[in-house]
Amino acid sequence: MHNTLPKLSFIAAETQEAQEAALRLSALYGQSRPEEADVIVALGGDGFMLQTLHQNMNAGCKIYGMNQGTVGFLMNEYREAELRERVGAAIAETIRPLRMHAVTDQGEEVDALAINEVSLLRQSYQAAKLRITIDGNVRLEELICDGAMVATPAGSTAYNLSAQGPILPLDAPLLALTPVSAFRPRRWRGALIPNQSTVRFDILEAAKRPVNAVADHTEVKSVVAVTVSESRDATATILFDASHSWDERILAEQFRY
Repeated sequence: MHNTLPKLSFIAAETQEAQEAALRLSALYGQSRPEEADVIVALGGDGFMLQTLHQNMNAGCKIYGMNQGTVGFLMNEYREAELRERVGAAIAETIRPLRMHAVTDQGEEVDALAINEVSLLRQSYQAAKLRITIDGNVRLEELICDGAMVATPAGSTAYNLSAQGPILPLDAPLLALTPVSAFRPRRWRGALIPNQSTVRFDILEAAKRPVNAVADHTEVKSVVAVTVSESRDATATILFDASHSWDERILAEQFRY
């Protein structure tokens, strides 16, 4: 991609700002069909980038985002000049999503992918009561909380960070296991686990303390067990400007106050 300028396909969020930007950029650089493009340029915020990554999992093309939304941690700065050169010089990072397998109180089984995190959240006024097992070993017999999550490095700056979870470099072979408002044990702040691990949540007293499971935009109500592991066969590639790489964003985020 460094020797030839890439063919670009522009897609945009539904906002007027993003749609107008797509029209201007298409006029400047041409518009390839997504299936024929080297790079899909996503115009929007982080939510739109997540949607685009899901839609292009294992598609073989790279995704370059430019911020036209309210949040843009996964996006590059919006600039129209020399876009093909910027994209050609961008740094590629491979995203591996989590795979969630959830079982409901009715016996239904649901599988979904999550680029950011798989989260469990209490469904009622009652706190959730969870048992956490990692690779077949029970690590926490009982966690009373508002919820818990397993976050990828890409998702560590999203909901995980809001819940006081750690920020992970994109190439770190780790996942963040983070509680949401833990009540008992009160001092448990979560754990870093290898990305080869399988995490299982069992919902204790599920009828009295119902819990929902969410994998990015997929929500499953009234679950009784949820298993989370990193996908071995699904990947997407995201591009970052060399001047503002993911590693630089991670460092900058950790020194914000």
